[in-house]
Amino acid sequence: MNLKKLLLVPILSMTLAHPVWAERVQLDKVVATVNDGVVLKSEVDKILNRVKKQAEQQNTELPSDKVLRIQAIEKLVDQVLMEQLAARMGMEISDAQLDQTLANMAKDQGGTIADLRQSIEASGESFQAYREEIRTEIMISQVQRGAVDRRIYISPQEIANLQQILEQQTGQSEEYDIGHILVKVESKANPEDVQNARERAEKVIEFLNEGKEFKRIAIASSSGAKALDGGQLGWMSINEMPTLFAEAVKGKKKDDIIGPLRSGAGFHILKVQDIRGRQVVERVEMRSRHILIKPSIILSEEKARDMLAGFVEDLRAGKADFAELAKEHSEDPGSALKGGEYDWTDPTTYVPAFRDTLMSLEQNEISEPFRSTFGWHIVQLLDKRVADKTEQAKANRAHQLLFRRKFKEESFKWMREIREQAHVEVID
Repeated sequence: MNLKKLLLVPILSMTLAHPVWAERVQLDKVVATVNDGVVLKSEVDKILNRVKKQAEQQNTELPSDKVLRIQAIEKLVDQVLMEQLAARMGMEISDAQLDQTLANMAKDQGGTIADLRQSIEASGESFQAYREEIRTEIMISQVQRGAVDRRIYISPQEIANLQQILEQQTGQSEEYDIGHILVKVESKANPEDVQNARERAEKVIEFLNEGKEFKRIAIASSSGAKALDGGQLGWMSINEMPTLFAEAVKGKKKDDIIGPLRSGAGFHILKVQDIRGRQVVERVEMRSRHILIKPSIILSEEKARDMLAGFVEDLRAGKADFAELAKEHSEDPGSALKGGEYDWTDPTTYVPAFRDTLMSLEQNEISEPFRSTFGWHIVQLLDKRVADKTEQAKANRAHQLLFRRKFKEESFKWMREIREQAHVEVID
């Protein structure tokens, strides 16, 4: 039985021994059902406490608890749906993969996992609970990426057209720090509902023009995915934004309020919080070779790591040949037959664990075994160069920008479809 579904547990021993004093002890409360899963009050409270703590640290004024609670429940409903999809797909995130992700996160912050743990526990949270949250985030990201990627097609003509536009621009392209508020309109809304939503959006714009804090208004009013983050979409160029946003933002100045913009999701309000320039120049490229071992039911995580550790020891002692080991053992079909070798490549195109490990090596150095989303690797840096890749970079960037734009649009559509197919009931 799903423990989350236990709302009240009677203390039977107390009932039998002392019937006058018998009572029911409330362990937790269900605030929403999502298909055969639930959202618990304790989970909502945890999010609320975190948002309040962050707001206090950032000196941000928050709306009422009722508004915050609605936002938190919506976030958790989507999370439960993703967890259910992952379970149906049989997707699991191993401890080794989780540890590698945490190590990368700690490294980005200039520390170690021990430092990260100390920071989490100093804030009053359980590090073990934090680990599980990160595991869930990785899983949700992989579920979303796997489902949405298949819906995206980018034609050579689209890339060529965007390249032409980029080439017509000056040496520096602009990026915008965007704040976003969505006043949602249901897909089956009638004209009266649409008009009511438009009026709410115009009221939000009125508040913003009066100087009210954007983050607070976003948390209180937005139905967008980043509502609890104050509607912060972060830095984006025109070409990375959804088309609707891109056309509205062109030519705008810092602090401009834009909207309401109508889409199938509802009415959007944007704020240009800042603008900066960006220029693509030279690229560092690396030539490398690696061996990939994928854990399985037969081969455990530990055995896969130990197997590669043995290879490293033999290679450093001159007892083995890297290319021969790769041909015999590597499970990367794209490189195994070539002795594990990758031609000159921009390392930033690799997954984070592979990228960071490769970039930390000296020429001809062989890494220790490390975990990525694909499995366990060892990698050797063969050579490094700085190359003028302007034309290739333009093509790569055009593809990347198109992919990001379509990924955002398709992610929203996909999530909306999943939500409409689910049976969700929020308990008042």
